Amino acid sequence: MKGQNVGYIRVSSTSQNTERQLTDIELDRVFTDKASGKDANRPELVNCLEHLREGDFLHVHSIDRLARNLKDLQTIIETLTKKGVTVRFYKEHLTFEAGNNSPMQTLMLQMLGAFAEFERTLIKERQREGIEVAKAQGKKLGAPAKLSAEQTAEIKTLIEQGADKSKIAKQYGISRPTLYKLIAA
Repeated sequence: MKGQNVGYIRVSSTSQNTERQLTDIELDRVFTDKASGKDANRPELVNCLEHLREGDFLHVHSIDRLARNLKDLQTIIETLTKKGVTVRFYKEHLTFEAGNNSPMQTLMLQMLGAFAEFERTLIKERQREGIEVAKAQGKKLGAPAKLSAEQTAEIKTLIEQGADKSKIAKQYGISRPTLYKLIAA
């Protein structure tokens, strides 16, 4: 029995483009995540892993698209190959299949997986440094305030007068949890 050709595509954010991944591969089914590869808890990856059956081929553009954590990467590959699924990484030219993996391929997987994890750690470190620099320069971080100080004062006055909180939230275009945060502040 011939298995399915299944593709897994991942980008880190919704603004990134998935088109460069697996463009020339004929696939029966594609699972796409727009999420960080920090761990294996991604909705479409979970669906993909549940979908794969013995004899299927999982096609992935590169190792860092599947995982940026060496332990998760090894677990995913081991689980799939034990299930009889062949995993192919195009950028690295590596293929893993049940009972047919060379020690050199395993070494390459571990080294490249370690580099992907290291790269993610560096990204997080640079991000943290950038935030610290921005704070030191007095830059305001996060989303801009939804309401002006004047509007906040109006809301507090309305609540003190006994106005309905749901109506106030609708009137000012905010959610009730946001309203409660304003009251508490």
